[in-house]
Amino acid sequence: MATGTVTERTRTAGGRPRPERPARRALRRTGAAAGAAALLLAGCASMPDEGEVRRVNPSLRADADSQVRVFGVSPRKDAPPAQIVRGFLEATTSEEPDFSTAREYLTGRAAESWDPFARTTVLDGAPGVLSPGGAATGRESTGHTMEVTGSTVAVVDGEHAYRPAEGTYRETFQLARVNGQWRIDRLPDGLVVAESDFQRIYQPVNIYHYASLGPDTGAVTRGRDVLVADPVYVRRRIDPVTETVRTLLDGPTGWLAPVVDSAFPADVRLPDGTRLSPDDSGTLTVPLTRGKADEQERPIRVDRAQCERMAAQLLHTVDGQLASKIGRVRLTLGEGGEELCAQTGEEAQGYTPGRLNGDLDHRQYFIDSANRLAMVVGGAGSTTPVPGPFSAGPAGMRAVSVSRDEERGAGVSLDGRSLYVAPLASGVALGESVLTSEAEREGDRLTAPSWDGLGDLWVADRNPANPRLLRLRGGQEDPEEVEVTGLGDGRIEALRVSSDGVRIALLISVDGRTTLQLGRVERQDVGGGLSGTAVTGLRPVAPRMEDVVDASWAGDSRLVVVGRESAGVQQLRYTATDGSPVSPATLPGLNEVTGVAASENEEEPLLADTKEGIARLARDGEWELVTEEGSTPAYPG
Repeated sequence: MATGTVTERTRTAGGRPRPERPARRALRRTGAAAGAAALLLAGCASMPDEGEVRRVNPSLRADADSQVRVFGVSPRKDAPPAQIVRGFLEATTSEEPDFSTAREYLTGRAAESWDPFARTTVLDGAPGVLSPGGAATGRESTGHTMEVTGSTVAVVDGEHAYRPAEGTYRETFQLARVNGQWRIDRLPDGLVVAESDFQRIYQPVNIYHYASLGPDTGAVTRGRDVLVADPVYVRRRIDPVTETVRTLLDGPTGWLAPVVDSAFPADVRLPDGTRLSPDDSGTLTVPLTRGKADEQERPIRVDRAQCERMAAQLLHTVDGQLASKIGRVRLTLGEGGEELCAQTGEEAQGYTPGRLNGDLDHRQYFIDSANRLAMVVGGAGSTTPVPGPFSAGPAGMRAVSVSRDEERGAGVSLDGRSLYVAPLASGVALGESVLTSEAEREGDRLTAPSWDGLGDLWVADRNPANPRLLRLRGGQEDPEEVEVTGLGDGRIEALRVSSDGVRIALLISVDGRTTLQLGRVERQDVGGGLSGTAVTGLRPVAPRMEDVVDASWAGDSRLVVVGRESAGVQQLRYTATDGSPVSPATLPGLNEVTGVAASENEEEPLLADTKEGIARLARDGEWELVTEEGSTPAYPG
């Protein structure tokens, strides 16, 4: 993704000049291993300030990870209200499946009605506990009110979906006497935890559903079988495989639901008490039933084709969750019931997420010093022009996007006014432009284009008199204007569409600030086999960054972003599509990055456009210079 003011080429005869320096040298700016001393209690982020000390049995480790497990501490006798509330909040950060110790801090009716799974509010630090009415310690007191406060970072809802949020958390906790002891009698549903505790307790998981492409389903082979990642959070040590499968069966999260479908019938669930784990052969057996838990179970009736789509959806969702790989899934009618179908990882390859991204081994493209489309053909410093009109023609390009199958290119002229589409083949003429911007200033004209996996081409015209997002179906039909709901006074400065065609990353500027937003691409049948397309549901992806320079897709549910936080220095970091942080939080440092390129195939190296040239992040975690004479690096898409 390239912005008009930073990463696209300016109109010059010989391209952007580079200072003279030795070629093919490595850029050593990692700074990654500093301060790597391990803490004895790593992961034990919540420590109660009062109460008894309990020995932790080292045999209770759930996996190979060496983090200390955290358990709740029961209420201390005659503890005052503030200590009861603090003890309760600490106990909710334990690794107990049912929060049994936390419920000891509640009255009987509160313990019965409190729903800890309704939501999780994430704060930037430990929750504060205040007593607005003064301390209540005397035995004659029968009721007391406490307030829990903090600065909100995010909210995880009942669907396990993460949403960045800002503001002040302030909730009231009512306490009452029970047999002479203070207990919490009224409290809000859900949990409230510090960000450090959230990262220890929860883990991100990709749930996979099928893209709903509407009338464009036939644009690609097996268009009904395109899997889309739906990131959610489940508890790290509390049976994550079972919780992940339950979340999958519940259907997509609210944000993604309008553009995806599930192969599972809406009322399919796991039988009560089910705990899933693979057997010694790596087979995961998943029993299924229908109906609500308090209703009579009903038989599941699906044909073989639907069952195989269900199995593939499940297999890709649980893949990689355990140290021992799950190589096969079986779907059965209830516990020990008849097998509905089974599928191995090899059989599910046709459903692999990101399959519309093209071949796994993508070429790395860039604009060379002569304003031609070029590519890297080997190690650092080995490059060559790409055959076809984008390197052989008389007119240079400021940006070129290569289709996912690497057979066509779409280029924007040096002045940013014209868009051209042509095959990447020798002897082909560039032809007439397919789109022209009427804006007076270069920076107000066309953005760099982007291809989705359906073969559609996307571009934005930044003309202040008529700003538009446009789609060229198949990369060759007349440009169709795409409505962007919620854009308001913002202007699209750059864009990148995911290979599945139902998500789009947009750099949007408003009031001098550029932010990264993610939108849904909704396709509706408008008659005659045509689709009407709209981008909806805009939401921030890098909410802490005040100014985003560039971004690129870097996985099924991950983007790489270049930008600055408020009053901070430039950072190069990964972020999830739901706006949650991704490990590693930041990448090895690199000076003056003006653009970034990644592939949805996470095995491909990261590329960066810098003042010194195009750099590539090597497998050893250090940057190396690919070429000093190029700019605007890109992968297909």
